[in-house]
Amino acid sequence: MSSVPDRSEVDEEYTWNLESIYATDDDWESAYEAIAERVDELEAYEGQVTDDAETFRTVLELRDEIMREVSTVAAYARMRRDEDTTNQQYQALTARAQSLAADAQSAASFIDPEIQELSREDFDSMIDAEPQLETYDHYVDDVLRMKPHTRSAEVEALLADLSEVTGATGEVYNMLSNADMAFPTVEDSSGEAVEISQSNFTNLLKRPDREFRERVYAAYFDEWESVRNAVASAYKNSVKADVKTARARNYETAREAALDGPNVPTEVYDTLVDTVHDNLGKLHHHAELKRQALDVDELRMWDLYMPLTGDEGPDLEYDQATEYVVDALAPLGDEYQSRVADGLDSQWVDVYENAGKQSGAYSGGTYDTQPFILLNYQHDISSMYTLSHELGHSMHSELTKDEQPFIYSSYEIFVAEVASTVNEALLTNQLLETVDDPEFRKHVLNEFLERVRSTLYRQTLFAEFEHETHRLEEDGEPLTADRLDDIYRGLKEDYYEPAVIDDRIAREWMRIPHFYRAFYVYQYATGISAALAIVDDVLERGQPAADDYLDFLQRGSREYPLELLQIAGVDMSTSDPIDRALETYGERLDEFESLLT
Repeated sequence: MSSVPDRSEVDEEYTWNLESIYATDDDWESAYEAIAERVDELEAYEGQVTDDAETFRTVLELRDEIMREVSTVAAYARMRRDEDTTNQQYQALTARAQSLAADAQSAASFIDPEIQELSREDFDSMIDAEPQLETYDHYVDDVLRMKPHTRSAEVEALLADLSEVTGATGEVYNMLSNADMAFPTVEDSSGEAVEISQSNFTNLLKRPDREFRERVYAAYFDEWESVRNAVASAYKNSVKADVKTARARNYETAREAALDGPNVPTEVYDTLVDTVHDNLGKLHHHAELKRQALDVDELRMWDLYMPLTGDEGPDLEYDQATEYVVDALAPLGDEYQSRVADGLDSQWVDVYENAGKQSGAYSGGTYDTQPFILLNYQHDISSMYTLSHELGHSMHSELTKDEQPFIYSSYEIFVAEVASTVNEALLTNQLLETVDDPEFRKHVLNEFLERVRSTLYRQTLFAEFEHETHRLEEDGEPLTADRLDDIYRGLKEDYYEPAVIDDRIAREWMRIPHFYRAFYVYQYATGISAALAIVDDVLERGQPAADDYLDFLQRGSREYPLELLQIAGVDMSTSDPIDRALETYGERLDEFESLLT
């Protein structure tokens, strides 16, 4: 039987080095207690934040010190939990860290409302008196911008205290899908029992045996059917929390509230959806090519993940994948490339799946730690691209930390997904230019097409789903499991018109964890559009364009997302980057079609 190993069976070389944060859990405990005691220090300044320039600087620096420590304590606990989500000890540590973070946010919640009592002229005068305050110029500008949506200190403290509750449905969903749900085993063509997991589901749908794929598909979604009402309840209440929080902050809609945080106009969201809808014909072309490549009468939902090459693709060991990824980064310069190589040799990455491990992939770490990347590597080209993607996030964080103070060390998802997808696009270009094996090249080309399908089209579909579910809640209409199925089915029918849409795929919304972070996924689609434009520029202009891009990465959140992307030469207020990305997608579809004839 093919099974997922226990964590103790994974070679340490392929695990991340969390001991570089805290050598032991006792050290974490000491750090937790120390910073928990400091949180109350902020309260002494309530009502005094802007009394004078020196006090203002002291308060902001104290808050930054506390938040830095809290973020590290929380990151360690969360990543320990993600190694094995069934581990009760680390579930408890994570819960404590989340409470501490909420307490810290609550303790600091009076700061922004007090800043909003200033005028811009008042702050400029304070900078004259205390030049170190100039560091906070963009931050203060952002706080003043949000004044219409910031409540009194008392209400802000209450909203901060409630953050654990309003975010609880996502935690419930995470525990249900990763720790409690047990997916069945399915026999393959040789009679071997294969265990389905959250991490390997889509990979199993790439196997050539169509009957096996159908069995996997049915078993997986039937397991979701068994918790259908629970998941519908969780998602409904997540949407309710989004809507009520937005209204508490004087927004008309939850979408407006979510996009206003990073200062992205809702027109950017609408332009994305409209442009993708204008180009659904290309996705339909992709689906039809897939039907032809598989030589089937009807394309079914268990066929969608099958590559155009008609098989699983070459087996790709992790060490070989890292070589390809590092080589592809040469256009960004020697320093960037060598820093990635050093990181891969320094246990940045937790590589392989193990029992109970958090599904999917992410890049983590904090201002005071090395990057940490969670993977569930599956020995295929797709996993190599995921590694490249997460390294883009990690390097974005590293370059930002090099140049920016803590206050600007994070960055909005809107720009984060650009950094990750630039790495993917460079990898595609490098492999197509340097690998001679025609079959491998076909798989790389297929991977590009699948990445655009799953990132630009699929995430836009998700964005439409989120927009509609929140709109219904805002209009007072009930979000039942049946209604959620109907919405999702309709979108699938639009996007995959040539394929057969069945009852099980209408429940696919249940397996998407990003829905518990509302209006997040559209940024994958805008990100890949911006990234493809940047890579085109880097490959055409060389180092000057690469330098512009690296400058963009080093800015962190010191400017607003649309302004940052303009540094890299991309204007996301227009449809141009999306049109260019979809044009490239269409050209490569035509290229692949020529290989099938």
